[in-house]
Amino acid sequence: MQRQPVVAGQFYPENPTQLHNDLAKLIQVPDTSAKVIGIIAPHAGYMYSGSIAGRVYGQIQIPETVLIIGPNHHGVGESAALFPDGEWLTPLGPVAINSRLNALKKHAPSVSFDTVAHQFEHSLEVQVPFLQSRKSDVTIAALCIGTGSFPLLHEIGSGIASAVREYGKNVLMVASSDMTHYESAVSARIKDNLALEKVLAFDPEGLLRVCRMERITMCGVAPVAVMLVAASLLGATTAEMTAYGTSGDVTGDNRQVVAYAAVTIQ
Repeated sequence: MQRQPVVAGQFYPENPTQLHNDLAKLIQVPDTSAKVIGIIAPHAGYMYSGSIAGRVYGQIQIPETVLIIGPNHHGVGESAALFPDGEWLTPLGPVAINSRLNALKKHAPSVSFDTVAHQFEHSLEVQVPFLQSRKSDVTIAALCIGTGSFPLLHEIGSGIASAVREYGKNVLMVASSDMTHYESAVSARIKDNLALEKVLAFDPEGLLRVCRMERITMCGVAPVAVMLVAASLLGATTAEMTAYGTSGDVTGDNRQVVAYAAVTIQ
């Protein structure tokens, strides 16, 4: 089964040459790159969040297999939707779904094979060209999360950890999330610091709680919680901020911004 790109030409260029050139500008690769278990990367249009995403993608090693975990913005399909076998298309070419890693479904009973949740979802799609740019033969698994129940998120994260161990090779987890939406840049940073404190402390339940109590509109809070659970079980002990910014940094209008953060988990 093929998943067609739905936000090419909107969130990122649909022309392959332009997309390749834009990614080359956004991703700055240092002399050495870090082996990490997971990252948080934003998913807005590249003109707004691409530099934040490019910072984190440039600093890490991309293994042959990546699990992308994103939120369900449209509220359709299954609440924990794993894309079945096939491939995802982007202007840079096809990316194969890793059927072996898709076996994570057997370790997480609440996960279902489902294409409906993925049909119009941009949060996973926009990560794929960054991965292709760094590793042209990358394979992926794609999980779309539409539940905020911590017991379910913990079950999914635990299942992912079991699946990665069974897979037996390095797997990078990408939790796709933007931060605070449509508040002033000052307000966004104050709120996002509260959420990011929980991320850096490996406290997924606390992250859900503070976002709920402080009304922090971090759209990928559930995918990040899942990734933190899985990463902890896989031995991660360190979380570091790579970059933070807002749409106001691009537009110059700081009255109502969307904020973006990049974090590495090792």
